[in-house]
Amino acid sequence: MKVGKDTTLAQIIKVVSDTQSSKAPIQRIADKISGIFVPIAIRIAIFTFLIWYFLATPGEFAGSLEKAVAVLVIACPCALGLATPTSIMAGSGRATEWRILFKSGEHIEATQSFDTVVLDKTGTITKGKPQLTNIILADGVGVDEDEFLINVGSTEKNSEHPLAEAIVNGITAKNLTLVDAIDFQAFPGYGVRAQVNGNEILIGTRKLMDQYQIPIETALPIMADLESTGKTAMLVATDQKYQGLVAVADTVKETSKAAISHLKSLGLEVIMITGDNTRTARTIGEAVGVDKILAEVLPEEKAKEIKKLQTQHRKVAMVGDGINDAPSLVTADIGMAIGTGTDVAIEAADVTLMQGDLNHIGDAIHISRKTMRNIKQNLFWALAYNSIGIPIAAIGFLAPWVVEQQWHLAQYPLY
Repeated sequence: MKVGKDTTLAQIIKVVSDTQSSKAPIQRIADKISGIFVPIAIRIAIFTFLIWYFLATPGEFAGSLEKAVAVLVIACPCALGLATPTSIMAGSGRATEWRILFKSGEHIEATQSFDTVVLDKTGTITKGKPQLTNIILADGVGVDEDEFLINVGSTEKNSEHPLAEAIVNGITAKNLTLVDAIDFQAFPGYGVRAQVNGNEILIGTRKLMDQYQIPIETALPIMADLESTGKTAMLVATDQKYQGLVAVADTVKETSKAAISHLKSLGLEVIMITGDNTRTARTIGEAVGVDKILAEVLPEEKAKEIKKLQTQHRKVAMVGDGINDAPSLVTADIGMAIGTGTDVAIEAADVTLMQGDLNHIGDAIHISRKTMRNIKQNLFWALAYNSIGIPIAAIGFLAPWVVEQQWHLAQYPLY
């Protein structure tokens, strides 16, 4: 059990605090404006004093100084300085209420600008909790189903992949006792290999079987039928001989289709990326309405696919939940992690969607756009206030104490 600073609540508080104290890139614009504006305001105040003291009211020091001070008071750059941080604070606070965590003000600003969304399939579009659905032994295999499943489960229990977990859970639910495997090897994107009871067990894709030159022609029609329904089929071989296959199915999140439709309505291109075979990926992709499908992509190749999109001058947001997604989350212009996923993915991402609902992608864009709009409005009205107020103060129509009172009223508006 996590305690203290390691708890989820403590980490959320830290992220929100860091975001509210960080600077968005647009703050640099305000800083530059202030750097130009302040010297100009000081020169105007000095010029105002000189005009009143030598020309308008010759020799009247107190009145001339009063008007110069009025210019300085109304030209106070606080409004420019507060325009960005107050909006960032409000935006990040509102995002937290919607279960969205931005890591910094920079990411709040950047979220409005991407034009392409790449969604991982397992755990992002789907629930990430697949179940074992099919067990099919090859003809004349020479072993019964229980022995076949013990070999499969004993091999897969060493894997951290969600599909492996589904297989093991499905097998142990049949009250079968698994044994310890030795010499376990995982081939990311392909499958696994291990020694079980003195036999070499291979479980994985067609490509894995091809690498070991294991004939699987009789399994291909069966695989095609399973994959056409959105299931993921994995081939099993013992001692270089094909023995059968197991299939798992992962259900699509109820909100995925509507969320993807909303993203497309915002003018974004939606792409699904997955290590699954093309047929299964196409079935899931068509069900939720994605624009483009990248299938059979190895974990280490996901980041390369993101870079390819970026070379096409696209701003890319990557959404994922697993350890294998971390490199692509870092590579993307904006990385969004599903809060129900792994700690590694959350740490690598720029934005965390705490509830795992893809609708929060649109919410994050909405908050980003509203926050940036508010910052620009703040900057505009700060400059407008000074542009109008300084000449009025310079000609003597505003006393310093009136300006100060107006400033305090502006800081604490009545609702």
